[in-house]
Amino acid sequence: MSRSPENILLYLEAQEEAQLRGIFADLESRGFPRQNQTPHISITFAPELSDEVARRAAQLLPAAVPASLRRVGTVVFGTKRKQTVAWLMETTDDLEIAAREISALNIHGRGPRWIPHLTMGLRIPREIVPDYVRALDELGSEHQLEFTAARAGLWKPKIQQLTLLAGE
Repeated sequence: MSRSPENILLYLEAQEEAQLRGIFADLESRGFPRQNQTPHISITFAPELSDEVARRAAQLLPAAVPASLRRVGTVVFGTKRKQTVAWLMETTDDLEIAAREISALNIHGRGPRWIPHLTMGLRIPREIVPDYVRALDELGSEHQLEFTAARAGLWKPKIQQLTLLAGE
């Protein structure tokens, strides 16, 4: 059984996802930890999301997705031994407003805060984070600045179920 939380996620266009998987493979070939995650941007998550959160996401996201996203920097999340390296993203006002409203409804969340980011490295040992960021900078060339959130979905890992909320 999965211990992963339920999530409202944004998924990229297939071509962009393939490009990111190529970067993951290149990082692994350089000796960095393998990245198995499907490239996505989380809107909110909880051990179990309420029906209210899912309903509101299904109402708001079809008007906001697809949406453009622009990479504006690299961030590191975490304070312990294993950290997360991500690309910080900016998006449309419509998606930002919708995501903040959805996040605010999640009683297990952090209120209306939303930091749109695309995780590029999960569980990276703290001591190799600087090398990982340098390699990511080399591999994430200038053409990797623009992305499209093509779909939004509710992912329930315990039952391996994705419910499409917006997009194709």
